[in-house]
Amino acid sequence: MTTSILASAAPTITYAPAEGVFTYLWLLIALPLAGAAFLLVFGNRTNAWGHYLATLLPIGSFVIAVAMWLGLLAKPSEERGVIQHLWDWVIVGDFRANVGLQLDTLSLTFVLLITGVGSLIHIYSIGYMKEDPKRRLFFGYLNLFVAAMLLLVLADNYLLLYVGWEGVGLASYLLIGFWQYKNSAAVAAKKAFVVNRVGDFGLSIAIMLIFVTFGTVTFPEVFSQVGDAQQSDLTWIGLLLLLAACGKSAQVPLQSWLLDAMEGPTPVSALIHAATMVTAGVYLIVRSNVIFDAAPTAQVAVIIVGTVTLIFGAIIGLAKDEIKKVLAGSTMSQIGYMMLGAGLGPIGYVFAIFHLLNHGFFKANMFLGAGSVMHSFNNQENMRRFGAIRAVMAVTFVTFAAGWLAIMGIPPFSGFYSKDKIIEAAFQQSWIAGIAAALGAAITAFYMTRLFTMTFLGKKRWTDDVHPHESPSVMTIPLIILGILSAVSGFVLAYNGWLESWLEPVTGFEHPEPPLPSWVISGGTLLLVIAGALLAFQQYRRDVPLTAPESVSPLTVAARKDLYGDAFNETVFMRPGQYLTRALVWFDNRSIDGTLLALGSATAAISGRLRRWQTGFSRSYALSMVAGAFVLFALMLVVRL
Repeated sequence: MTTSILASAAPTITYAPAEGVFTYLWLLIALPLAGAAFLLVFGNRTNAWGHYLATLLPIGSFVIAVAMWLGLLAKPSEERGVIQHLWDWVIVGDFRANVGLQLDTLSLTFVLLITGVGSLIHIYSIGYMKEDPKRRLFFGYLNLFVAAMLLLVLADNYLLLYVGWEGVGLASYLLIGFWQYKNSAAVAAKKAFVVNRVGDFGLSIAIMLIFVTFGTVTFPEVFSQVGDAQQSDLTWIGLLLLLAACGKSAQVPLQSWLLDAMEGPTPVSALIHAATMVTAGVYLIVRSNVIFDAAPTAQVAVIIVGTVTLIFGAIIGLAKDEIKKVLAGSTMSQIGYMMLGAGLGPIGYVFAIFHLLNHGFFKANMFLGAGSVMHSFNNQENMRRFGAIRAVMAVTFVTFAAGWLAIMGIPPFSGFYSKDKIIEAAFQQSWIAGIAAALGAAITAFYMTRLFTMTFLGKKRWTDDVHPHESPSVMTIPLIILGILSAVSGFVLAYNGWLESWLEPVTGFEHPEPPLPSWVISGGTLLLVIAGALLAFQQYRRDVPLTAPESVSPLTVAARKDLYGDAFNETVFMRPGQYLTRALVWFDNRSIDGTLLALGSATAAISGRLRRWQTGFSRSYALSMVAGAFVLFALMLVVRL
């Protein structure tokens, strides 16, 4: 693999103090944070209108972000960086960590995605959560999540990023377990929290190692010193950052929480597990691109994790009958593509972010579309109970179809432009990674066509008490917007290499030179995709059993059990942790507590013996004195003799 970086591929951006419209950078975070605080503090008094306030505030952040985008466009590409110092935070000796915000083309791209898609999901939630008695609380948590995610991508140092990172974890715990009266939701929330703690531990150790190595945690200062650091230190930092990314982005081996997280309300799945939170790991890798470019071993690890995960997620999606869990497996797989792109270095960073944007549009579209279907089916998720709903839910059908074609990578839909670029770059670095990525595309086409056919096509399979109908306009309008973006975003962002030139000052960029012509790789991948889609359509367009077959292959059994992800976590993480805890408890009881208890017992025993000498009778004391004097006299005689 290529490990060197061409000078032209290296980041070239410079940062200036915030001026003009950029002085309102803090307001991007403050608006949704204020909404969350207001709804949570004033409680039930905001029930009637709190959801409207919570929806307007992310829209306000989006408007400000658009103004800042126009402001950055007016600057030369190398000067599209802004730093805003808010206040001093941690000052210890020469070490200083400030609360500061950093806006550049990379962070602004995420801000636009978070606030734009987040606002659409807020609007959708007005209709979806209409009958929920705790709707106000739900919107407060949504605002909290948006604020934490914005802090994560706008922080100018790793320590402040960690605050946003943990805030996102807290908000996701609250949202996944929002329907906590359901045991499955409460368990899923706890599982997501615990699994993510493993990754969070990696990030905390990475930040400590960054401080020890560079004496600072601020991005520009760290990256400027990478060339002087030891290779081993950079490798360990990269691997620990990868561990953190695996947790947040549900990558192998920390992927098991994502499918269970579908227990949360569907807008949560769209916001957290499609468009924003699961992309935090990709952001962390790409933001730390200077470190990874200087640590080829860590880069290879990222490639391996991404490649394995894209296959794992696709296989899991094959065997699920619940519509949201199929989409969850798909999310895991698509994030794998992004991680693969991020691990490829300068030839892949831009394409990873490109696919991240497209995925945010078409996956949010499909999750909300799934929510629309479930809304009309009394919250049923089993695709075997759907079928033939394209006529009664025309808007959902058309918009979902746009997402389906986009994720498969059918031109001219969005996924074609980004996924194919990652596959081309993968072939340049490794034939194995390239073949795996192309195979993943074929499997994706099969299980997504299976989902689409079982849900919208074929014969009616729902029961008589179900009456499918189109969702209200407050839910369909976001679907239409996301459906349009699913269709055109790829072409717009790829037009004349716009996204490449936009991100290059931050991420660097190298044009991939695959071993085969681009049209051969794209054409071959497209043939695999079409074959997978046709195979699924042929198999599921006819009668679909109402219950899943029990006589299936071992691979299907494994896929139904999430490829034994839970068993792996129990074996590798839970049981060793239990054994360690038991050993520490035993050591504490026997060594520490045992020593103290033995000392106390010995003291008590000695005291008991000595207490017997205290009789309270003068004659006893006089006799003791006489006896002692006699013993002393006898010793003196012995010494003289």
